[in-house]
Amino acid sequence: MARKCSVSGKGPLVGNNVSHANNKTKRRQLPNLRSVKVTLEDGTTKRIKVAASTLRTMKKKAAQAAAAN
Repeated sequence: MARKCSVSGKGPLVGNNVSHANNKTKRRQLPNLRSVKVTLEDGTTKRIKVAASTLRTMKKKAAQAAAAN
C-alpha cells in the first residue's frame, strides 16, 4: 500500500540532505501516517491511513460541530 493519506492525499516529499561540506544526497520525507478505523454508512468498519495533521484537523472540526449544536 502506498505511503499516502487517504483523506488529504499527502504523500512523500523529495529533497536533499546537505552536509557541512555542501555534499548533497537524495532523501525522502515521509508523511506521519496513522492507521484509523472508520465506520461507513452501511455500518461496516474499514481501516484507512490518515496523516496525523489531518487527523488533528478532523478532530478539531468535529469538536466545533458538536459545540455549534
